[in-house]
Amino acid sequence: MQKVEVFRIPTASPDDISGLATLIDSGKINPAEIVAILGKTEGNGCVNDFTRGFATQSLAMYLAEKLGISREEVVKKVAFIMSGGTEGVMTPHITVFVRKDVQEPAKPGKRLAVGVAFTRDFLPEELGRMEQVNEVARAVKEAMKDAQIDDPRDVHFVQIKCPLLTAERIEDAKHRGKDVVVNDTYKSMAYSRGASALGVALALGEISADKISNEAICHDWNLYSSVASTSAGVELLNDEIIVVGNSTNSASDLVIGHSVMKDAIDADAVRAALKDAGLKFDCCPPAEELAKIVNVLAKAEAASSGTVRGRRNTMLDDSDINHTRSARAVVNAVIASVVGDPMVYVSGGAEHQGPDGGGPIAVIARV
Repeated sequence: MQKVEVFRIPTASPDDISGLATLIDSGKINPAEIVAILGKTEGNGCVNDFTRGFATQSLAMYLAEKLGISREEVVKKVAFIMSGGTEGVMTPHITVFVRKDVQEPAKPGKRLAVGVAFTRDFLPEELGRMEQVNEVARAVKEAMKDAQIDDPRDVHFVQIKCPLLTAERIEDAKHRGKDVVVNDTYKSMAYSRGASALGVALALGEISADKISNEAICHDWNLYSSVASTSAGVELLNDEIIVVGNSTNSASDLVIGHSVMKDAIDADAVRAALKDAGLKFDCCPPAEELAKIVNVLAKAEAASSGTVRGRRNTMLDDSDINHTRSARAVVNAVIASVVGDPMVYVSGGAEHQGPDGGGPIAVIARV
């Protein structure tokens, strides 16, 4: 029987492993039982954000030392998903998923379960295209099996780290006579995120295969997953996947629930996700209910219309600050205002992740 525990740890810098080390040294975390680490690092979240790789390297090197294995072996067994950008009041932090095998009966109902899978490395010409969609769909199903989740409706959040195109990768494709989905390295992040999200939707039966095509990726915004959260980075060539849901094969003291924000200021969706995770309240959650929250995970993006509820904004027109940075700050502030804590996970760029301008939001909470 699996028992999943989740630890949210603030960080002072991308290479700060002190909080994790304290929990390991105290015996609260067995490093051999860590299956995934999800982090928010204080870079710009764009192509040249190397804080993500720096954080992954620091964590992997530390765990390699603790486990007595190589760093390469660590990154094959632990999913490291670092999302850059902690604009506004968002607190840099990591969320550590620990999965134990225990001789305990399953808890009543369905409890938190987590599964991890990795795709193969992608060629530059495959990013943002059906090759990525189909391979991600395969890996999501593999991660569901790893989590012992049979029903797609029990999946509440699928976090993915996916690659992007660099000038070097684009040239590699050209030298082999191949074309890439887009020659703009920043736009390639969107295509990779979008294809990965549609892979989730395909795996979970949210969208039928006949509706997804190369032409639909990052063009048909009516196609989206309600639980996918994808983040692109320069530090990898494959997709790393964490499936989080509830299972009858779990002895965890935690559960996860989710909702979908229709736009960047949808506080009602935040409250709906809290209730889906089991928090009890009428209008505003009281302190004793908020204390049950382990973490909130959400996506953010600027609507393609350049508006929120009919009001114009300049996120898409600001040449000084990328729109993903503004969107992260807004959504983090909205969530923080409801839960009373700015240390939540908000990732920018929600292509095919929730409706245009919105995005999935999930809450992990103690029962």
